[in-house]
Amino acid sequence: MSERELWEAATSGAQRLDPGAGRAAPPAPRGPPEVVWHADLDAVDALRALVSGESPFDLSDSDEFVEGWIGGLDHKIVMKLRRGEFAVQGHLDLHGLKRDDAKRAVEEFIRASRLGGKRCVLLVHGRGLHSKDNVPVLKEAVRGWLATNRFSRHVLAFATARPADGGAGALYVLLRKAGRG
Repeated sequence: MSERELWEAATSGAQRLDPGAGRAAPPAPRGPPEVVWHADLDAVDALRALVSGESPFDLSDSDEFVEGWIGGLDHKIVMKLRRGEFAVQGHLDLHGLKRDDAKRAVEEFIRASRLGGKRCVLLVHGRGLHSKDNVPVLKEAVRGWLATNRFSRHVLAFATARPADGGAGALYVLLRKAGRG
């Protein structure tokens, strides 16, 4: 059998369609794009919020000292937090945790503390003395996390702890009252 004969046998009984009829509908949308997460995306989002003025926190920091507070918070409250005048009602030690595990732990701790009615907690992130190149990875990460919208619904302010409570290796975190935000 020749190719022509094969084609005629395969297409016998087929009818020609009207050019406008039977057009395929456009494909249905596939849904939202896949969400891809990368460790640096949190930093990029925080930077984007700062540049656009959408960041919920005013930040101040140096090599040793870090503090942040929601816009409009009475500066006297920030001063009291910095001086360690709020009773620490709970603490979380992040030593030895990887960045992703630390973020989960901080988020769970902050949420549970706030729901438990606690107002001031201590996050011990360390100074990075045992990190690669002595870089304080968790110190920078915690500061960034606390200043994001995700955490600001729970946090009013944070500040480097006094030396007796961990100094540059820890932060006081002042939480919102439970039931708000």
